[in-house]
Amino acid sequence: MMASPAELCGEPMRREIVHLRFTRNTGKKKKKESDACGGGRGVLCAEDYYKLLGLSKDAGDRQIKKAYRTLSKKYHPDKNPDDETAHQKFVEIAEAYDVLSDPEVRKIYDQYGHEGVKQHQQGGQRGGHHGHDPFDLFSRFFGGGGHFGRGQRKGQNMELRINVSIKDFYTGATHDFKVEKQQICEACEGSGSEDGQRDTCGKCHGQGMVIQKHMLAPGIFQQMQMQCDMCGGRGSTVKHKCKVCGGQRVKRAEESFELHVEKGMPKGVRVTYENEGDESPDWEAGDLVVHLYEKDPELGKEDKDRTDGTFFRRKDQNLFWREVLSLREAWMGGWTRNLTHLDGHIVQLSRPRGSVVQPGTVEIVAEEGMPVWRHDTDSGVPEYGALHVEYVVVLPDAMEKKMEGEFWEVWEKWRRKNGVDLLADSGRPIPGPPGKGHDEL
Repeated sequence: MMASPAELCGEPMRREIVHLRFTRNTGKKKKKESDACGGGRGVLCAEDYYKLLGLSKDAGDRQIKKAYRTLSKKYHPDKNPDDETAHQKFVEIAEAYDVLSDPEVRKIYDQYGHEGVKQHQQGGQRGGHHGHDPFDLFSRFFGGGGHFGRGQRKGQNMELRINVSIKDFYTGATHDFKVEKQQICEACEGSGSEDGQRDTCGKCHGQGMVIQKHMLAPGIFQQMQMQCDMCGGRGSTVKHKCKVCGGQRVKRAEESFELHVEKGMPKGVRVTYENEGDESPDWEAGDLVVHLYEKDPELGKEDKDRTDGTFFRRKDQNLFWREVLSLREAWMGGWTRNLTHLDGHIVQLSRPRGSVVQPGTVEIVAEEGMPVWRHDTDSGVPEYGALHVEYVVVLPDAMEKKMEGEFWEVWEKWRRKNGVDLLADSGRPIPGPPGKGHDEL
């Protein structure tokens, strides 16, 4: 399913989804990786970089970047203070990304392992971005100087709305979506310079601000501090601008994300992707906040998707449905209905013969509503709300004359036998003889 890019609409920023498609589990098992290490050497196995990032050996660039973004935030030392294990993990993740993100070095690694990469680097050949400080690498992805909240200004959050079907809220689902955002230029690593060199601005001398004097009157001056127009407030300039970002240090690009819709999630729930907002070398990236809502029901294209549950209405943990009965069914009973629920199981509604259903009657079917979100029980069995079924009785627009006569005769016979007086039973006052009394009407 596809949707158009967002329009900015005030504070905070809101963007629509660029792409949205359903991801199905193919059920294919990953190939078992070899555990062979080089002859007892005290180095990591050739597969360890992949295992470290949770990837298979055929992972693409997109998967490698996604794994690094997720794991580097998880093990960042600022989030795990005094945890030497997390710090070491953070460094290893950066090293793994450095190797696997460079096609040439990755090929050497796949063939010769860590020893091959080591010899390649010692041979004086340039292996891409290897040897970077792990915090510099982190800064290339998220800005903020490679740290979380160390007095660094945090960027604005990005917010977008995603509509999913009521079935996804009931069964749970996984979706991929893309959003266009500002990213730090990978070609120049956020420097804006093609050769990575930035020179101190000659006008502001690296301060980013200049003092200007304005004469208000003869002999009266006002000093104002303003952003340097030569360097744009950065304090430095470049001679050779990056060809990718044009010296802006950032670029616009699409980023892919995975959205997990949990069973029973409420409408309007917020799913936060930390530090996945617009990026800049000057600030720590803000958060990407996704608001989940229910989309309008539509008839499925495949038979398995054509369920009655598609048109259930939801309120909190309860579901609501209107079932239509004919006059004969409502009056005489003897009917059965099979409702196909959102996950395909059948909910049976029925009345025995002789059972009357009054118009507007609501039947509550327990445990057939929405699952309770994150409900923990000792038995491990999820809890569900109820399904409320409202019965609507449809009367015929007209009757054949013969049928009407027979029906009237049966009704009158029953009324006389049971002594039913419609006027007396209605509770209205009985009018007197014609011509007597005052008729207000």
